[in-house]
Amino acid sequence: MAYIAQRGAYWRAEVRRKGYKPTYRTFDTKLQAQQWARQVESSMDAGLYTDRTEAERTTLREALERYRREIVPAKRYPTQENGRIQRWLKTDLAYRSLASLRGADFAKYRDGRRGEGKAENTIRLELQLVSHLFEMARKEWGLESLPNPLKNIRKPGGSSARDRRLADGEYDAIKAQLESSANRYAAPAFDLAIETALRKGSLFSLRWEWVDLPARMIRFPAEARRAANKGVPAVLPLSTRAHNVLAALRAEPLEESGAASEVARVLPTTPNAVMLVWTRTLARLQIDDLRWHDLRHEAVSRLFEKGFHPMQVASISGHRSMQMLARYTHLRPEDLLDRLG
Repeated sequence: MAYIAQRGAYWRAEVRRKGYKPTYRTFDTKLQAQQWARQVESSMDAGLYTDRTEAERTTLREALERYRREIVPAKRYPTQENGRIQRWLKTDLAYRSLASLRGADFAKYRDGRRGEGKAENTIRLELQLVSHLFEMARKEWGLESLPNPLKNIRKPGGSSARDRRLADGEYDAIKAQLESSANRYAAPAFDLAIETALRKGSLFSLRWEWVDLPARMIRFPAEARRAANKGVPAVLPLSTRAHNVLAALRAEPLEESGAASEVARVLPTTPNAVMLVWTRTLARLQIDDLRWHDLRHEAVSRLFEKGFHPMQVASISGHRSMQMLARYTHLRPEDLLDRLG
C-alpha cells in the first residue's frame, strides 16, 4: 500500500515493495499522488517497473558535462565535439531532465536548425552526439530505464556533394585581393591550398621541419597524419608553384617577437584570421557559394586534368577510398573534348 501524506502545500507519495528500491514523488494535489502510486504499484505487480528517479533528476546539461569529461577526450576529434556540446548547452533543452525529453523536442530542434540554414550534416552530427549520450546513459551510467528519444525522429541525411570549382577569372581576382590584404599569409595560404590539396587544419599546422625544399617534398610525421579519409600522405610531393610559394615564405625574415611555436609554422597566422580575409574578399568580389574547402576539390580536379592516375592522385590528396576521391573530382566536360577527338 502506498503512503501518501501532505507536506506543506504539496502531497508526497511513497511506494515500498519487497525487491524494489523505495520510490517517492511530490505532487501538487492528492489525486495526482494517488494516481501515480497506483501506476507504480501496478507496474511492480506486473514485473515491469523500472526506476526513473535518476533520469528525472539529471538534466541534459549535467549529462552533457559528464559526457564532455568522460567520453569526449577519447574521441578522434574532441575539439569539434566540444563545439557541439557548447551549442547544446545554449539551448532551452539543456535545462530539461533526461526523462522529460521526447522525440518531438529534438524534431523541433532539427527543424529550427534547418530554418537557420545549417547544413544537413551539421544537424546530423549534433543530433548524433546527443543520441550517443542517451545510449551511454542507458548502458553505462545506470539509467537503464531511459529510452533514447532520438530513435523516434527522422535524421538528416549527409550534406549534398559539392561540385563548386573556381570559375574563369576567379583565381586571379581572389589572389589580387588577398595579396592586398593586411594579412600577408592569406595569398600564400590560398595558393598552397590549391597546389597541395591539404585541408585547412593540416595546411595551417604545417611546420618547416617537415618541409624539404631541395627535394620538393613535405614529410609528415606519424603524429601529424590522421586515420581514414581525413589523413595526409606520409610524403607529399610539391608542384613547382607550391615550391616557389614555400621558398618565398622561407626567405622572409623571421619576426623576433613571434613565439617559437609560431616561427616554426609555415603559416604563422591563425585559420580564423585568414578566413576573415577570405570572407571579406568574396563579399567584395560578389562571389557566391565558394568555400575554402572547395579549394581542395579544385586541387584534386586539377590533378586529374593533368593526367594523373587515380592512385597517384590519392597518394597526394591522402584519400584512402576511391569513393571519397570521386566526390572531390569535378572534371569540366569542355576540357575532355581534346581527348575525345
